[in-house]
Amino acid sequence: MAEFSISGRMSVAGLKNQFLKAFGLELRVYNGQKFADEKATLASLSSKKVDDFECKGNMKVGSFETKFEAATGLKVQIATSPNAKVEPNQLVNNEFTLAQAKTKFGI
Repeated sequence: MAEFSISGRMSVAGLKNQFLKAFGLELRVYNGQKFADEKATLASLSSKKVDDFECKGNMKVGSFETKFEAATGLKVQIATSPNAKVEPNQLVNNEFTLAQAKTKFGI
């Protein structure tokens, strides 16, 4: 099962790449209503202290998005990759686990 740690020192681009590598899905990170700067660290974008946490494949999409926002103060959404064979560029249903979404939509 894919798993990795998320910390405030990570850049947005690094986080997105690690998420894509682990789950074959796109992680969309927002700074307010706009996409976050890819070069920025999570800590530099957040108005709060960023808590480290684990990203695990058995987490539901909705739970991950909620936990990410609670830990970082930043909103994220999980979507299928633009290169996905099934439903490219679509938001993933919150009831899927990350592992299930990887199997169904991952590249």
